[in-house]
Amino acid sequence: MVTQLEYARKGTITAIMEEVARKEGMAPEMMRELISQGKIVIIKNHQNGSAPVGVGKGLRTKVNASIGTSSDIISEELEVRKAVVAQKEGADTLMDLSVGGDIDAIRRRVIASVDIPVGNVPLYQAFCEARKRYKRHRFHGRTLRH
Repeated sequence: MVTQLEYARKGTITAIMEEVARKEGMAPEMMRELISQGKIVIIKNHQNGSAPVGVGKGLRTKVNASIGTSSDIISEELEVRKAVVAQKEGADTLMDLSVGGDIDAIRRRVIASVDIPVGNVPLYQAFCEARKRYKRHRFHGRTLRH
């Protein structure tokens, strides 16, 4: 898959660049140039068909909402409700910071419930998977627990 950065560096203005430029009130050629310089990025979730969002130099400030489970409070329904409310209240993007429960299932439900880009922190996922796999092992004198 060719990225927007690769298109921009080849001098191509894509439909996605044009859409973001229009929303931001910027000339498409300026959008392409700033993307090619790494000063603007376009984020978009292809899984949920979210509208592309431009972030960077010369663009309007975006609102990111953070949601996520903890090891103590795990509710897919609650995370979906938080995501839907965040979008309804004007969040441009969403970050899932879940560290408890079936975070893959939670993320899939959240992505399916909103049409804004959803991100996550891969290190949190790695931590959760390591905690499940090694929960009975001791590290630095401490037992990992759920």
